[in-house]
Amino acid sequence: MSFSGETKGELCRLEFGHKNCIQAEAYGVLLYCNTFQSSAIRIVTESPEFAKRLPALFRRAFRVEFDLQTASSRPGGKQTFSITDPYKLGLIFDTFGIDPGGVVAHHINFAVLEEECCRASFFRGAFLAGGSVTDPEKRYHLELFTSHYSVSREMQALMLDAGFSPKETTRKSNYVIYFKHSESIEDFLTSIGAPLAAMQVMNAKAEKYLRNGVNRRVNCDSANLSKAVDAALEQIEAIRTLERGGGLDALPDKLSQAARLRLENPELTLSQLAELFDPPITKSALNHRLRKLMALAEEQREKGDKL
Repeated sequence: MSFSGETKGELCRLEFGHKNCIQAEAYGVLLYCNTFQSSAIRIVTESPEFAKRLPALFRRAFRVEFDLQTASSRPGGKQTFSITDPYKLGLIFDTFGIDPGGVVAHHINFAVLEEECCRASFFRGAFLAGGSVTDPEKRYHLELFTSHYSVSREMQALMLDAGFSPKETTRKSNYVIYFKHSESIEDFLTSIGAPLAAMQVMNAKAEKYLRNGVNRRVNCDSANLSKAVDAALEQIEAIRTLERGGGLDALPDKLSQAARLRLENPELTLSQLAELFDPPITKSALNHRLRKLMALAEEQREKGDKL
């Protein structure tokens, strides 16, 4: 099951609250479902949990049953719920103060969503009917889409009033409001009753942060290792130059010892190499000696070039 499907499953396991909240959830479903007209209501879903919740939701909200329920023959297929009976449609429209005969474009009746709990229920219904959320392991994206322009604009205003900041766009004949920041998605999912899904988003974000941190550390360590190898190769080449020119035997004991240990241990870092001295010396002291060897090698090369 997809992450979006799991989230809707979590929401559908919530107990029904007060009647006003039940009606608010049903209102969100209606404004974000496939068809909400004076002649018919049609709700299509691929979520088996939502399909199970719908009849109970409408029974509690409006005391009506669906006229028709159809299901796809294939597992995981779409299920459709329809109401066409004029009496039932009249009850539903009347609940939200809508005149079925005068509906030109749907608007949100804010009077039925005055309480914070009712707004959360309304958001939940809208998400169940017309929402989706992407697997946070892939990316952060939650959206609600409806065919009603005014509803989408008013939903955005309602969300802003509730403390959310969604973006808006259009997709074909639908109007979409969406979130792309993980924190906004976490807050929205928590508010509508899906704290487990919100926790999954948080966990996915933490894992990504940890993986990115490890990758940065590995890349940094690799870069440092590469620099150390390049430096060691330069040092060894300088010592070989002195050796070929006969200058190695004339070196002071400290430089001679540094040259010998570097030739014998080309793979060691400066810190590791410094510990081999008897007594051990500091990394800074060793670096100074190796630089002196490289400078002497360069002088030897310049003398050779002049000859």
